[in-house]
Amino acid sequence: MLSFRLSTVMMDSNKMVINLALFGLTQSGKSSAGNILLGSTDFQSTFAPCSVTKNCHLGRSCHLRGFMRRGGQEITLQVQVLDTPGYPHSKLSKNHVKQEVKEALKHHFGQEGLHLALLVQRADMPLYEQEAFSPVQMIQELLGHAWKNYTAILFTHAEKIEAAGFSEDEYLHEASDTLLTLLNSIQHRYIFQYKKGNSLNEQRINILERIMEFIKENHYQVLTFK
Repeated sequence: MLSFRLSTVMMDSNKMVINLALFGLTQSGKSSAGNILLGSTDFQSTFAPCSVTKNCHLGRSCHLRGFMRRGGQEITLQVQVLDTPGYPHSKLSKNHVKQEVKEALKHHFGQEGLHLALLVQRADMPLYEQEAFSPVQMIQELLGHAWKNYTAILFTHAEKIEAAGFSEDEYLHEASDTLLTLLNSIQHRYIFQYKKGNSLNEQRINILERIMEFIKENHYQVLTFK
């Protein structure tokens, strides 16, 4: 059962905790993206010809002091990220992965709530209808009818489209109909993650600032799982 409410993390005027979950295909860069969000190496991330992540894992960041200001006061931010197995998985059944993620969402975010689901997609790989269907379908089933309000796309390997001479706008203009339809569904909430040029900390701050914009647009509401 899903429900919606204002996040209680806003009750503490000096600290905020945001809860995120990562979804996507195998080798899309979920675990690596999670490590950037956390500013750590909590999640195993390596190239392999098969799915690397087999279980859900929750990572917690250190406190980011002075991340933002509200009412003239500096706010300390902490990020909690749930990394999930690739879907479909090279070794686990779809039902197994779905049940694993469902239980993890309830266990970790059942009371605190989920602020945002990030659908991780490689920017250098075209998104076709058949492959997009699986992770999007799982998000829909797990988050319910409000999934469109609590989902954003995180494009990994964005430095490769830059190297190919595309700007972000040009890339999206040339994107597949499947991707454009998905973006329209989620109110064009997307983030590009670059691995070149910027320091890891700068990448992290840029991505978190964008995520906070989405959370504010939702008026800090969360999805809870019972």
